[in-house]
Amino acid sequence: MNTGKLVFAQVMTHLPLTTFRRCVARYDGEYKVKYFTCLDQHLCLAFAQLTYGESLRDIEVCLRSQAGKLYHMGFRSTVARDTLANANVVRDWCIQAGFAQSLIGIVRKLYIDEPFGVDLSNTVYALDATTIALCLSVFPWAPFRSTKTAVKMHTLLDLRGNIPSFIHISEGKWHEINIFDMLVPEAGAVYVMDRGYIDFEQLHRLHQAGSFYVIRAKSNLRFRRRYSMELDRAVGIICDQIGTLTSFYSTKD
Repeated sequence: MNTGKLVFAQVMTHLPLTTFRRCVARYDGEYKVKYFTCLDQHLCLAFAQLTYGESLRDIEVCLRSQAGKLYHMGFRSTVARDTLANANVVRDWCIQAGFAQSLIGIVRKLYIDEPFGVDLSNTVYALDATTIALCLSVFPWAPFRSTKTAVKMHTLLDLRGNIPSFIHISEGKWHEINIFDMLVPEAGAVYVMDRGYIDFEQLHRLHQAGSFYVIRAKSNLRFRRRYSMELDRAVGIICDQIGTLTSFYSTKD
């Protein structure tokens, strides 16, 4: 008979619980809580993530089917669907967000020297957004189209380790360019984006901060070549050109 720790318990031992308790205290997460603590809530969410839980009922059924092992997994109270739903609604989401940011800071240091296919010492980020469709009758607070609702998740991904360093969730109608107002450019970092982020005023702000960016051009981009740089085509680069923007607003920005 195996007398060692369960796999889930072994994974959860790596959590910095002192930091988690500080996040709970900062946002008063344990106010009037008797049984189902913030740690129990976090363990439920972590279990759902690791086991691909798709609903509150799914989480409850999986955990309560092995009720005798909950204590050994780290839970100190039973898991009920209504209790978990109420905790997710009432408790401040900033507890989980603050704890996630602290974990990201720990994990990024572990991957700082990991190669990712390009010989660069700079930090390389991928910036993109994805639209998550929602049911109109369940989520009327997130208007997107006449027949459905949606939210948009903006993610800044550190390509060393594929770790998200910034996540923002907005309404589905919110344009991707607006995320630049929330980002603090990192000097020396390289930002890789698609053409949806073309805004020359914001891109110039990245340049002024000492950052670099790689972005695809739109088909209607008006660009005049001044001269071409010498390069070795064997490395896969077709051309390297220096030029200026010729449209009115692009030149102004």
